[in-house]
Amino acid sequence: MNITYYGHSCFGVEVNGKHILFDPFITPNELAKVIDVNSVKADYILITHGHEDHIADAVNIASRTGAKVISSFEICQWLEKQGVKNTQGMNIGGKTKFDFGNVKCVVAIHSSAFPDGTYAGNPMGFVVESTVGNFYYAGDTALTYDMKLIGDYRNVDFAFLPIGDIFTMGVDNAIIAAEFIQCRNIIGMHYDTFEPIKIDKPLAVRKFDRSGNVLTLFEIGETKQFGK
Repeated sequence: MNITYYGHSCFGVEVNGKHILFDPFITPNELAKVIDVNSVKADYILITHGHEDHIADAVNIASRTGAKVISSFEICQWLEKQGVKNTQGMNIGGKTKFDFGNVKCVVAIHSSAFPDGTYAGNPMGFVVESTVGNFYYAGDTALTYDMKLIGDYRNVDFAFLPIGDIFTMGVDNAIIAAEFIQCRNIIGMHYDTFEPIKIDKPLAVRKFDRSGNVLTLFEIGETKQFGK
């Protein structure tokens, strides 16, 4: 699987020839000026919750590409009112099969509201299962014991975990999360974008290394290969 980082928590993952985009927040991100939002590919857009730093470019990209948006029922309704035609509402615990593989919605401990402050449903994470590998995209979340269920019931080849602290778990809790999900290969997200979540990146990498795990931190615009 080829993974491209668009900044903050926005990643593109190519799975079985399909482009899956997570939490599109590019245009308002001062660190992502190197990204041309109009060139970002998407066959599917997965959105974890309604905060602007995860949904800002969703309408634009979904309208341009015709991508199917997978998110909570409430977020899908909100997008449809803004003209997005292709949505799949889901909720925590549900799993749906798509042409690239399966998506299961899992617990995330956070909040969720649209940019205007209205209710955006429950936040969630996603487990993606495919013939070329499985991965966990945690979204914005605290450390939660529910993560152990992922490790107990699924093989996860790599995982996207927030590490910026303040609004999500930080590095130390992300290391525990890696143990819970039984996954050594972690991709960090939700850090450095704003002053409160700036981190010491070399220290974060060393902490993961000392714990027997690998933390990968992408440069914005960088593509790496993960999975099988």
